[in-house]
Amino acid sequence: MSDRLPTPGPALPRLRDAFLAAGFTPDGLLELLGAPAYAALARNETVPALRATRGGGRLETLVRLFLLQRPVPYERARSALPADDALTDGWLRRHTGTGTDGGGDGDAVSATVDVRPYAGPEGLNWWIVSDLGCAVGGAGGIRTAEGAGTGTAAGTADRSRLVLGVGGASTTLAGITVRAPVARALDLGTGSGVQALHAARHAGSVTATDLNPRALRLARLTLALSGAPEAELREGSLFEPVEGEEPYDLIVSNPPFVISPRAADGTRLTYRDGGMGGDDLCRTLVERSAAHLADGGYCQLLANWRHIEGGDWSERLASWVPAGCDAWIVQREVQDIAQYAELWLRDAGEHLGDPAAYAAHYDAWLEEFEAGGTTGVGFGWITLRKSGARHPSVTVEEWPHPVEQPLGEEVRAHFERRDFLRTADDAALLATHFVLADEVAQEQIGRPGADDPEYVVLRQNRGMRRATRVDTVGAGFAGVCDGSLPAGRIVDAIAQLLGEDPVGLRDRTPESIRLLVEQGFLLPAGEE
Repeated sequence: MSDRLPTPGPALPRLRDAFLAAGFTPDGLLELLGAPAYAALARNETVPALRATRGGGRLETLVRLFLLQRPVPYERARSALPADDALTDGWLRRHTGTGTDGGGDGDAVSATVDVRPYAGPEGLNWWIVSDLGCAVGGAGGIRTAEGAGTGTAAGTADRSRLVLGVGGASTTLAGITVRAPVARALDLGTGSGVQALHAARHAGSVTATDLNPRALRLARLTLALSGAPEAELREGSLFEPVEGEEPYDLIVSNPPFVISPRAADGTRLTYRDGGMGGDDLCRTLVERSAAHLADGGYCQLLANWRHIEGGDWSERLASWVPAGCDAWIVQREVQDIAQYAELWLRDAGEHLGDPAAYAAHYDAWLEEFEAGGTTGVGFGWITLRKSGARHPSVTVEEWPHPVEQPLGEEVRAHFERRDFLRTADDAALLATHFVLADEVAQEQIGRPGADDPEYVVLRQNRGMRRATRVDTVGAGFAGVCDGSLPAGRIVDAIAQLLGEDPVGLRDRTPESIRLLVEQGFLLPAGEE
């Protein structure tokens, strides 16, 4: 990994124009590579893309340079982009060695950074700049990139300060973030700048921080190359760079959440290893966030957390939530300690090195987990909203099922529904006009040929895509909620239809209504 990075100089706008002209965009890549090769890139496999880019055209050249890290002849590069300016500003370097695509040992150039096309909202074309090998191939990919066409031995690069490109975690966080217009946004641990790029679309000002100064330089390139407004870039850990300053309306963070053992030599991969024991970094971030949030502001982050033998993981997570904040914590996946160790050892490319060293590191991971009583590791989303409520709403749930992305609007609606329910007693619920949420379907479950279903399920086809079991009253109630009648009138009509006592039905129905509102099946009229 070279310390030299491009500078945002005269070549940058011309470089962006060249990318657009050649179709170096997500749509352009899909058309060039085809769906199988494009999907293979997401799996860190480059061979199909190499086969699809043998033609030597402008787009093929850009893909080979910036995504696949293959050196190309200088003349070919010059036909695809302003090569001389790109050399001057450091986007390209003169290449020496064998393996030049179509050029033997002649005059050739190679990229100094990964540049990956990225689809922004409303059809925007963005580009994420990261370290070589880290747009496709993960952190372990730097071994391939450093040695590609040069004869460099695998594993010789210093990877401790690596900055990764956009990946699954980045897109997940971007998708769940509430996108309401805000005055001030903070991207804590910006990395290559993905979250800052999104925030710049709806925030008056964006501050981006990172402990790794290299990350700040790459984030600046990402923002500039994508044509986004500049962010205020600050170096430092967690909230240290913004202590004592005006609070933020939105804080987003894809932090170094990996629960990894401390290396014997003290080194760590700063993009993933937080340097604290266990899940303390994520806990600290959550606990300290309230002091930096404006009233009504959101803090949204991805996190890993320990499952400890004899303990309830959901209670642990709920205890992290600071006073005065509502919270929605969703566990998306749980891995046992062996799976988790293997995942991150492979992420670092350690499985490609000395087998004895790999086994020793694997053992160190398991030893630390067992010493702390860790039986598994959960991964998920944490969203806080500074409500100032005396009795905050804290929801901790496990939801491994597919959801609709982007989910930011559903996150906002979740907290709005909690506001409504916090102030609505049973009488208020029965006086409210409700509407059924969009794209809710009813399923009747029972034996074939039976006169009546055994039970009824309501299923969402949007947002969290939840399903909930309801009785005859609940199904009938939901089916006629169109906002025209208050809930109490509907309950009375159902009681008359079923021959039930209306007073008794009014007493027991608010609990069911409350559950359907909590889960987003029913909405107060005017909020659909």
